[in-house]
Amino acid sequence: MNNKIKKQKKLINDKDILEKIEKLISLMTLEEKIHMVHGDNVYNTKGVERLGIPPLRMSDGPMGVRCDFNRDTCTNTLYSNEFVLSFPCSTAVAATWNTELAYLHGKTLGSEVRGRGKDISLSPGINIQRTPLCGRSFEYESEDPHLISKMAVQIIKGLQDNDIAACVKHFIANNQEENRYSVNVEMDDRTLHEIYMPAFKAAILEGNCYSIMGAYNKFRGEFCCENNYLQKEILREEWGFDGISISDWCAIHDTRKAINAGTDIDMKVDNNYDGYHYAKPLRDMIKSGEISEEILNGMVGRILKVMFKLKMFDESRQKGSYNSIANREAILKVARESIILLKNDRKILPLPKEKIKKIAIIGENADRLHAFGGGSSEVKALYEITPLLGISMYLGGNTEIIYSQGYSSKETNEQSIKILSDNACNAASNCDACIYVGGLNHDFDTESADRKDMKLPYGQYDLIKKLLKINSNTVIVNMSGSPVEMGEWLKDANAVVQYWYSGSEGGTALAEVLFGMVNPSGKLPTTFPKTLEDTPAYRFGEYPGDENVTYKEGIFVGYRYYDTYGIEPEFCFGHGLSYTTFEYRNLKTKVNREGDGRGLSAEISISVTNTGDMAGSEIVQLYVSIPESSVERPTKELKGFKKIHLQPGQSEIVAFSLDTKDFSYYSTKDSCWVYEDKPFNIYIGSSSRDIRLLADI
Repeated sequence: MNNKIKKQKKLINDKDILEKIEKLISLMTLEEKIHMVHGDNVYNTKGVERLGIPPLRMSDGPMGVRCDFNRDTCTNTLYSNEFVLSFPCSTAVAATWNTELAYLHGKTLGSEVRGRGKDISLSPGINIQRTPLCGRSFEYESEDPHLISKMAVQIIKGLQDNDIAACVKHFIANNQEENRYSVNVEMDDRTLHEIYMPAFKAAILEGNCYSIMGAYNKFRGEFCCENNYLQKEILREEWGFDGISISDWCAIHDTRKAINAGTDIDMKVDNNYDGYHYAKPLRDMIKSGEISEEILNGMVGRILKVMFKLKMFDESRQKGSYNSIANREAILKVARESIILLKNDRKILPLPKEKIKKIAIIGENADRLHAFGGGSSEVKALYEITPLLGISMYLGGNTEIIYSQGYSSKETNEQSIKILSDNACNAASNCDACIYVGGLNHDFDTESADRKDMKLPYGQYDLIKKLLKINSNTVIVNMSGSPVEMGEWLKDANAVVQYWYSGSEGGTALAEVLFGMVNPSGKLPTTFPKTLEDTPAYRFGEYPGDENVTYKEGIFVGYRYYDTYGIEPEFCFGHGLSYTTFEYRNLKTKVNREGDGRGLSAEISISVTNTGDMAGSEIVQLYVSIPESSVERPTKELKGFKKIHLQPGQSEIVAFSLDTKDFSYYSTKDSCWVYEDKPFNIYIGSSSRDIRLLADI
């Protein structure tokens, strides 16, 4: 009875809201409706003050709440109340492989967004990391659609639990910054549905995302925000999306096409407010009868519906909070689990704090602030704990810390560069331990530009080789948002750590991992290839393209390519070491077949035991393979993962459930998912190449 009452009450409330929306629209003038569907400054639309309709306030993400812009000059404001926390980048969140932490990340980010008085967080970014060169890879999560889908859904739920809307982006195929405003992306339907579409579909159908952002690029000849197939047929009709479709800034080029496709809000950076496509041009088209006002009413109605969902007319709306102790603790948790131990020969790590009286910290990235950089991800951070600061705070006063910059991102004078290198080598030769923190920065990992190669800049290769020659136990910490080449020095390094742009508490997390207070548990969400020439986009010759770029590699993105084509990566997808060890055993499968071979479901379980002497977390990964198929399939594909925490000697049963979709491929011939009634292999592993158990189904 109670459930029936609740359901009936919800229906009544929904009906009441729809009636209120219709009433508001009937009271609005054409001019007032127009103001609601285009920007009024860089991040806001205009409300209708006389009717009590507030503006929609948006904020760039996903690494925090970006500061406001002056309305007329489109420049940053400089108010002290805009200082916020800097969050770990999207790739760092994905590197945790922890869906509970993904929710916490979203919940905490949403708290800061709401605390700053915003209504929409322009995040998460869920485009596929197609090439390591994409300057915006750090804003995206992974090369794998399954991993992105599971993490993104939880981030969205966390964000929206704060009475704010997530705006998942960029729909679709915004996989490069080079030529991003005009390049036309071509791919076949199978590649679209198997690789580039699943995360967006999950965001809408499972995450119930309230808004979505259209990409800059063209897709099959039409700009994404004007693309009838994407915006109308897929998003609205197939997925049933009834939220707000927002253009990327300046991504609309044709008023009529964008309106007819279903893009609701026209955003750009411009103080000429009649120059918006949805301003005077739209008004004129409606007055001339070229576009029906009913279409505009539908756009306004969807905006108002989301406003009601966000309780923007309700005094009970959450107020949020930013820079709180709870938020600081949350981003520290994410940063800790994002750090990846790539290599640990001779068990150099964790470093023995008690035995180190003098330590050298080398590298510009050890003492560089990264929050205010990267384009749309830049954050006016209240504070940022660098690796140097985090290590210094962790070690306290009993250890002498020598910092040497080692290299410079600004220095070009050869003599000055040599002095930096010599000073670093001298510091390394006179210490009990040495930690090098290098890699990239937001001159390379940034919106609007792609990298030219995968190499480390600023002469770091030579410096690293010198340091390793002086002390082979030097710990190499690579800080970046995307893969870099390591081959020139990797064989000589005993300890290598991948450290992302990890936000305000990143340096704290890094220190805790290096000295063993925290056992590293992150795993790579993207493959680290040996060289750029090994990547599929390079091999098949379609990056960055000119006017057009064709995804000739098809479904063979990331590990799907490296495993199927027998290319040895530097570090494989899903790789990450621990200070303890884990044993996998007792794989069990239970298969339930549907009639006439039309599909199956499978229950899979294994036992995992911590066989070391330190508590730690393991990410158990499940891959599916079909040895024989009527179409070309990857060697294996990720279809499940779970992160578990075990004390020494503790065991846990890890269970997975698979259904027909997990064994199917998308047929371009039939325009649907097809299941083939043939034998499958189930791989259980610690990474895509560290397979521990195998079963046939």
